[in-house]
Amino acid sequence: MLELQAHDARAVELMASIQSGDTAALEVTLRREPELAAARIIDDRGVARTLLHVAADWPGHFPNASTSVGVLIAAGVDVNAAVRQGTAPETALHWAASSDDVGVLDALLDGGADIEAPGAMFTGGTAMSDAVVFARWHAARRLLARGAMTTIWQASALGILTRVEAYIAASPPPSPRDITNALWHACRGGQRAVAECLLAEGAELNWIGHDHKTPLDAAHDSGAADLIEWLVACGAQRAAGGRPA
Repeated sequence: MLELQAHDARAVELMASIQSGDTAALEVTLRREPELAAARIIDDRGVARTLLHVAADWPGHFPNASTSVGVLIAAGVDVNAAVRQGTAPETALHWAASSDDVGVLDALLDGGADIEAPGAMFTGGTAMSDAVVFARWHAARRLLARGAMTTIWQASALGILTRVEAYIAASPPPSPRDITNALWHACRGGQRAVAECLLAEGAELNWIGHDHKTPLDAAHDSGAADLIEWLVACGAQRAAGGRPA
Protein backbone atom coordinates (compact mmCIF):
# COMPACT_ATOMS: atom_id res chain seq x y z
CA MET A 1 0.00 0.00 0.00
CA LEU A 2 1.31 3.42 -0.95
CA GLU A 3 1.91 5.69 2.03
CA LEU A 4 2.63 9.39 1.70
CA GLN A 5 3.67 11.77 4.42
CA ALA A 6 1.40 14.80 4.56
CA HIS A 7 4.29 17.06 3.49
CA ASP A 8 5.09 14.91 0.44
CA ALA A 9 4.55 16.90 -2.77
CA ARG A 10 2.01 14.41 -4.12
CA ALA A 11 0.06 14.42 -0.88
CA VAL A 12 0.06 18.21 -0.80
CA GLU A 13 -1.22 18.31 -4.39
CA LEU A 14 -3.99 15.82 -3.72
CA MET A 15 -5.15 17.46 -0.50
CA ALA A 16 -5.10 20.90 -2.09
CA SER A 17 -7.25 19.70 -4.98
CA ILE A 18 -9.77 18.09 -2.63
CA GLN A 19 -9.96 20.93 -0.13
CA SER A 20 -10.17 23.65 -2.77
CA GLY A 21 -12.79 21.78 -4.79
CA ASP A 22 -10.63 21.56 -7.91
CA THR A 23 -12.15 18.33 -9.17
CA ALA A 24 -10.62 18.73 -12.64
CA ALA A 25 -7.11 18.80 -11.17
CA LEU A 26 -8.00 15.86 -8.95
CA GLU A 27 -9.10 13.80 -11.93
CA VAL A 28 -5.95 14.70 -13.88
CA THR A 29 -3.73 13.62 -10.99
CA LEU A 30 -5.53 10.32 -10.51
CA ARG A 31 -5.44 9.54 -14.24
CA ARG A 32 -1.72 10.32 -14.30
CA GLU A 33 -1.00 8.18 -11.25
CA PRO A 34 -3.82 5.67 -10.72
CA GLU A 35 -1.94 4.07 -7.83
CA LEU A 36 -2.69 7.17 -5.76
CA ALA A 37 -6.27 5.97 -5.32
CA ALA A 38 -4.98 3.44 -2.81
CA ALA A 39 -2.68 5.90 -1.07
CA ARG A 40 -2.72 6.57 2.66
CA ILE A 41 -1.69 10.03 3.78
CA ILE A 42 0.15 10.04 7.11
CA ASP A 43 -0.31 13.13 9.25
CA ASP A 44 2.00 14.40 11.99
CA ARG A 45 0.24 12.19 14.55
CA GLY A 46 0.89 9.08 12.48
CA VAL A 47 -2.76 8.68 11.47
CA ALA A 48 -3.05 7.03 8.04
CA ARG A 49 -6.12 8.28 6.18
CA THR A 50 -7.53 7.68 2.73
CA LEU A 51 -8.31 10.45 0.26
CA LEU A 52 -11.98 10.07 1.16
CA HIS A 53 -11.09 10.89 4.75
CA VAL A 54 -9.42 14.04 3.45
CA ALA A 55 -12.70 15.03 1.75
CA ALA A 56 -14.67 14.38 4.94
CA ASP A 57 -12.17 15.79 7.44
CA TRP A 58 -13.06 18.50 9.93
CA PRO A 59 -14.36 21.13 9.40
CA GLY A 60 -15.76 19.56 6.20
CA HIS A 61 -17.98 21.41 3.75
CA PHE A 62 -15.16 21.89 1.23
CA PRO A 63 -16.17 23.29 -2.18
CA ASN A 64 -17.48 20.62 -4.57
CA ALA A 65 -16.84 18.03 -1.87
CA SER A 66 -19.58 15.63 -2.96
CA THR A 67 -18.23 15.72 -6.52
CA SER A 68 -14.72 15.07 -5.20
CA VAL A 69 -16.06 12.05 -3.34
CA GLY A 70 -17.56 10.71 -6.57
CA VAL A 71 -14.28 11.22 -8.41
CA LEU A 72 -12.36 9.41 -5.68
CA ILE A 73 -14.73 6.45 -5.54
CA ALA A 74 -14.72 6.16 -9.33
CA ALA A 75 -10.91 6.11 -9.21
CA GLY A 76 -10.97 3.17 -6.84
CA VAL A 77 -10.64 4.64 -3.34
CA ASP A 78 -12.10 2.15 -0.85
CA VAL A 79 -15.26 3.81 0.47
CA ASN A 80 -15.30 1.62 3.59
CA ALA A 81 -11.63 1.82 4.52
CA ALA A 82 -10.90 2.83 8.10
CA VAL A 83 -8.09 5.03 9.29
CA ARG A 84 -5.05 3.27 10.69
CA GLN A 85 -2.97 4.19 13.72
CA GLY A 86 -5.68 6.57 14.87
CA THR A 87 -7.57 6.68 18.16
CA ALA A 88 -10.54 4.98 16.47
CA PRO A 89 -10.81 2.96 13.23
CA GLU A 90 -13.31 5.34 11.66
CA THR A 91 -14.41 5.31 8.04
CA ALA A 92 -14.85 8.44 5.95
CA LEU A 93 -18.58 8.22 6.74
CA HIS A 94 -17.79 8.61 10.43
CA TRP A 95 -15.74 11.70 9.61
CA ALA A 96 -18.50 13.19 7.45
CA ALA A 97 -20.93 12.68 10.33
CA SER A 98 -18.50 14.32 12.76
CA SER A 99 -18.20 17.29 10.37
CA ASP A 100 -22.00 17.50 9.95
CA ASP A 101 -21.32 17.43 6.21
CA VAL A 102 -24.55 16.08 4.74
CA GLY A 103 -23.41 16.46 1.14
CA VAL A 104 -20.33 14.30 1.65
CA LEU A 105 -22.34 11.87 3.76
CA ASP A 106 -24.84 11.38 0.93
CA ALA A 107 -22.09 11.01 -1.67
CA LEU A 108 -20.38 8.33 0.44
CA LEU A 109 -23.62 6.41 0.95
CA ASP A 110 -24.47 6.72 -2.74
CA GLY A 111 -21.01 5.31 -3.45
CA GLY A 112 -21.54 2.23 -1.31
CA ALA A 113 -20.48 3.27 2.19
CA ASP A 114 -21.70 0.92 4.92
CA ILE A 115 -24.04 2.99 7.09
CA GLU A 116 -23.58 0.53 9.97
CA ALA A 117 -19.78 0.26 9.84
CA PRO A 118 -18.30 0.26 13.36
CA GLY A 119 -15.33 2.21 14.68
CA ALA A 120 -16.68 5.49 16.09
CA MET A 121 -14.77 7.65 18.52
CA PHE A 122 -15.59 6.92 22.19
CA THR A 123 -18.17 4.18 21.51
CA GLY A 124 -16.78 2.02 18.71
CA GLY A 125 -20.17 2.41 17.05
CA THR A 126 -21.49 3.61 13.72
CA ALA A 127 -21.45 7.01 12.07
CA MET A 128 -24.71 7.72 13.91
CA SER A 129 -22.78 7.46 17.15
CA ASP A 130 -20.35 10.18 16.08
CA ALA A 131 -23.18 12.38 14.83
CA VAL A 132 -25.00 12.23 18.17
CA VAL A 133 -21.93 12.37 20.40
CA PHE A 134 -20.76 15.54 18.69
CA ALA A 135 -24.31 16.97 18.37
CA ARG A 136 -24.15 17.02 14.57
CA TRP A 137 -27.90 16.98 14.21
CA HIS A 138 -28.11 17.53 10.44
CA ALA A 139 -25.91 14.49 9.84
CA ALA A 140 -27.75 12.43 12.45
CA ARG A 141 -31.12 13.13 10.86
CA ARG A 142 -29.83 12.43 7.37
CA LEU A 143 -28.39 9.10 8.54
CA LEU A 144 -31.76 8.34 10.07
CA ALA A 145 -33.51 9.20 6.80
CA ARG A 146 -31.07 6.94 4.94
CA GLY A 147 -32.01 3.98 7.13
CA ALA A 148 -29.50 4.07 9.99
CA MET A 149 -30.23 2.05 13.10
CA THR A 150 -30.16 3.70 16.52
CA THR A 151 -29.42 2.70 20.08
CA ILE A 152 -31.72 3.86 22.88
CA TRP A 153 -29.50 6.83 23.68
CA GLN A 154 -29.26 7.87 20.03
CA ALA A 155 -33.02 7.59 19.57
CA SER A 156 -33.48 9.61 22.75
CA ALA A 157 -31.22 12.41 21.53
CA LEU A 158 -33.17 12.54 18.27
CA GLY A 159 -36.53 12.54 20.01
CA ILE A 160 -37.81 9.30 18.46
CA LEU A 161 -40.23 8.38 21.23
CA THR A 162 -41.61 5.29 19.48
CA ARG A 163 -38.15 3.75 19.25
CA VAL A 164 -37.38 4.64 22.87
CA GLU A 165 -40.61 3.03 24.04
CA ALA A 166 -39.82 -0.08 21.99
CA TYR A 167 -36.41 -0.37 23.67
CA ILE A 168 -38.03 -0.01 27.09
CA ALA A 169 -40.59 -2.72 26.27
CA ALA A 170 -37.96 -5.13 24.95
CA SER A 171 -36.89 -8.26 26.77
CA PRO A 172 -34.53 -7.85 28.47
CA PRO A 173 -35.23 -4.15 29.06
CA PRO A 174 -32.47 -1.54 29.17
CA SER A 175 -30.47 -1.38 32.38
CA PRO A 176 -31.01 1.51 34.82
CA ARG A 177 -27.65 2.88 33.65
CA ASP A 178 -28.82 2.78 30.03
CA ILE A 179 -32.07 4.55 30.94
CA THR A 180 -30.17 7.28 32.77
CA ASN A 181 -27.69 7.68 29.94
CA ALA A 182 -30.59 7.95 27.50
CA LEU A 183 -32.14 10.71 29.64
CA TRP A 184 -28.88 12.64 29.51
CA HIS A 185 -28.82 12.41 25.71
CA ALA A 186 -32.49 13.35 25.43
CA CYS A 187 -31.66 16.51 27.36
CA ARG A 188 -28.64 17.15 25.16
CA GLY A 189 -30.92 16.93 22.15
CA GLY A 190 -33.59 19.13 23.72
CA GLN A 191 -36.19 16.34 23.68
CA ARG A 192 -38.68 16.93 26.51
CA ALA A 193 -41.22 14.22 25.61
CA VAL A 194 -38.53 11.57 25.59
CA ALA A 195 -37.01 12.95 28.78
CA GLU A 196 -40.39 12.71 30.52
CA CYS A 197 -40.74 9.10 29.42
CA LEU A 198 -37.28 8.15 30.66
CA LEU A 199 -37.65 9.91 34.00
CA ALA A 200 -40.88 7.98 34.54
CA GLU A 201 -38.88 4.80 33.87
CA GLY A 202 -36.52 5.61 36.74
CA ALA A 203 -33.71 7.56 35.11
CA GLU A 204 -31.44 9.32 37.58
CA LEU A 205 -32.31 13.01 37.29
CA ASN A 206 -29.04 14.42 38.63
CA TRP A 207 -26.57 11.93 37.22
CA ILE A 208 -23.24 13.57 36.46
CA GLY A 209 -22.48 12.06 33.10
CA HIS A 210 -20.56 12.95 29.97
CA ASP A 211 -18.26 15.96 30.19
CA HIS A 212 -19.06 16.03 33.93
CA LYS A 213 -22.51 17.45 33.17
CA THR A 214 -25.92 16.60 34.58
CA PRO A 215 -29.01 16.29 32.37
CA LEU A 216 -29.84 19.89 33.27
CA ASP A 217 -26.40 21.01 32.12
CA ALA A 218 -26.95 19.10 28.89
CA ALA A 219 -30.35 20.74 28.44
CA HIS A 220 -28.75 24.16 28.83
CA ASP A 221 -26.37 23.20 26.01
CA SER A 222 -29.40 22.42 23.84
CA GLY A 223 -31.03 25.75 24.62
CA ALA A 224 -34.48 24.12 25.00
CA ALA A 225 -36.20 26.52 27.40
CA ASP A 226 -39.30 24.37 27.99
CA LEU A 227 -37.16 21.35 28.78
CA ILE A 228 -35.00 23.35 31.19
CA GLU A 229 -38.08 24.72 32.97
CA TRP A 230 -39.55 21.24 33.33
CA LEU A 231 -36.30 19.75 34.62
CA VAL A 232 -35.94 22.47 37.25
CA ALA A 233 -39.53 21.87 38.36
CA CYS A 234 -38.66 18.18 38.77
CA GLY A 235 -35.72 19.04 41.02
CA ALA A 236 -32.91 18.88 38.51
CA GLN A 237 -29.60 20.42 39.49
CA ARG A 238 -26.51 21.52 37.67
CA ALA A 239 -23.14 19.95 38.38
CA ALA A 240 -20.86 21.54 40.98
CA GLY A 241 -19.31 24.66 39.54
CA GLY A 242 -22.04 25.15 36.96
CA ARG A 243 -24.18 28.24 36.63
CA PRO A 244 -27.31 28.35 38.80
CA ALA A 245 -30.41 27.03 37.06
